[in-house]
Amino acid sequence: MERSQCYIGAPNGAVLCVDRVWRDQFIGRLYHSYSSEALRVEGMQLLFELERFYDAINFPYPATNQRTFQHVKRNIRSKEGKEKKMSEDELLSKHGDLGTFIIRVQHRQNSSWQGRITWMDKNETIHFRSIWEMIKLIASALDTVSEQEGYGEESWTQEQGEQITG
Repeated sequence: MERSQCYIGAPNGAVLCVDRVWRDQFIGRLYHSYSSEALRVEGMQLLFELERFYDAINFPYPATNQRTFQHVKRNIRSKEGKEKKMSEDELLSKHGDLGTFIIRVQHRQNSSWQGRITWMDKNETIHFRSIWEMIKLIASALDTVSEQEGYGEESWTQEQGEQITG
């Protein structure tokens, strides 16, 4: 099978490797090209790690900044100061036991994220309009894998936004 949807294509592209599900939360590893080490993630921790990563490389730039009444020093480094430590081929060689997803956030607007997620095992890409929708897509894919009956597959391909096939 040709894997036409399996590419990183952006400086902020990340690969999520899900190894298991426990108490309705996925457990796995997150990879990006600016680190040679995997970040261990459990459930919603994925969102915090990705947000830190996007802030560190300053891409995609957030449409709104965090508001506070206290003086806070922001330690944001631009992507020019970061050097890539892992090639796209190395990133694409990472795989999870239950599923592997390429996350490409294109915008951080309306206090959420918009972008594309590719389920590498099925070579399918779907656009998402919010963080919540992205998490639902991952959960739907993992339900499909864990049940092995085809249940949930419709929710990945038909109920959730527009599918891109390659």
